[in-house]
Amino acid sequence: MARTADPHRRGELLDQIIDYLADHGLSTLSMRPLAQHLGKSTRVLTHHFADKEELLSATMERLDERHRAWLRGLPGWSGSESVGTIIRRTWDWQSREENVPIARLIHEIEGLAAAGKLRGHVPRLLADRSEFVAGLLRDRGVPEPEATRISTLANSAYTGLQIDFLTTGERERVEEALDRLCELVDEWVAAHSG
Repeated sequence: MARTADPHRRGELLDQIIDYLADHGLSTLSMRPLAQHLGKSTRVLTHHFADKEELLSATMERLDERHRAWLRGLPGWSGSESVGTIIRRTWDWQSREENVPIARLIHEIEGLAAAGKLRGHVPRLLADRSEFVAGLLRDRGVPEPEATRISTLANSAYTGLQIDFLTTGERERVEEALDRLCELVDEWVAAHSG
């Protein structure tokens, strides 16, 4: 009789897989090297995930869960901090040396999704990002449809700035632009809330 996969163990395994992908990338993911790196057999992986496609879907869902939980845990997310302050705190956390591999992984996922190579695997992390931030804007009093417009623009600008920083390493120039983005978002929120 086949054993059912332990959900807690599966979650731990997914966290280890995310760490592996942050170091090795997603585009060359293969079950055997992944299992070797984790010190497991491929049989352990297939016990928890029917195939590579299921592993990929579950991993991206877990990455999405972790990312959203971290964002919601930022000081001020549920309080009165300005949206610009939250954007800057997000930047400061994501640009720490120990967190850059996850940022690179997210951008790799975006690139693969844009190239049509992740059909059916694009997590809410990408597909619903604007709605996630729009919720924060609505909590700050910005009505629809302006919350969605501001969120879409802020997310796109933030992503572009992060890619600029990751590819050029020019922190000072990029962060000056980021600070201006934070000011603009706070101006937009002030103009549309209330």
